[in-house]
Amino acid sequence: MTATTTLPAPSAPSRPATRRSPAPAARRRAALEWIAVHTVALAAALFFLLPFVFVLLTSVMSDEQAMSGELWPHEWKWSNYAEVFTTPGFADWWRNSLLYAGLGTLFTVCSSLPVAYALAKFRFRGRRTAMLLVISTMMLPPQVIVIPMYLVWAQQLHLSGSLWPLIIPMAFGDAYSIFLLRQFLLTIPREYLESARIDGCGELRTLLRVVVPMAKPGLAAVALFQFFYCWNDYFGPQIYAAQNPGAWTLSYGLESFKSAHSVNWNLTMAATLLVMAPVIVVFFFAQKAFVEGVTLTGVKG
Repeated sequence: MTATTTLPAPSAPSRPATRRSPAPAARRRAALEWIAVHTVALAAALFFLLPFVFVLLTSVMSDEQAMSGELWPHEWKWSNYAEVFTTPGFADWWRNSLLYAGLGTLFTVCSSLPVAYALAKFRFRGRRTAMLLVISTMMLPPQVIVIPMYLVWAQQLHLSGSLWPLIIPMAFGDAYSIFLLRQFLLTIPREYLESARIDGCGELRTLLRVVVPMAKPGLAAVALFQFFYCWNDYFGPQIYAAQNPGAWTLSYGLESFKSAHSVNWNLTMAATLLVMAPVIVVFFFAQKAFVEGVTLTGVKG
């Protein structure tokens, strides 16, 4: 007998590994996450947009329909805006608001920048104490000092009935603006300032030629904050300009659309939109610099 040997059967040739497509469950989960995120974003957008839509629709209603519970105008009365513009004193309120917001913003930026530059880039004894004093003034409520300040401006300087008691103090700096600019200036490398000094620039020239161009986002943020504050300020004009209608601002002049027995809600809403329009336009065109300036102020402490 002869021994027989069995050879192993040849194995099948191996196939190259193929890339599997994402599982249907993963695709479905990604689609559900996209829908959930965009649904929440749309709901939040509607939440903030609906008040503006309500104000717009009410502003073009008739006096009888306004605040009657009906949300859609029977007749679109765009003449309400023309009637608001012809209201006695409305043009003066516009001029006063532009004067208050424009000069207040200019004075605040010009006076706060040198102080912030000194606190951020100079080394001197008492620098931390000075910074603590600036921060402490931010914690002081304005209602605490309103009576002594009014006595100074009204009885000593005789400037009551005007907006100058609100504008002049801004030429001496603002605590919040100084703090915000100081935080932004800390992000500017000291090497740029040293190079300018080596080239023969003094501190003022270094500030104007080197620091200001590099600090434009921070300056834009401070300017917008101050402009919005002055434009919407109601408390200040009520204290100092209430007795003089010629010095009223738009925010305080809106009160005149209310009488003792009735309120013209359609005209009040139209005037409200006209007051809001400049702020919305300014923020729309400057939002990039505003967001960049606010973001970079927290880089260093």
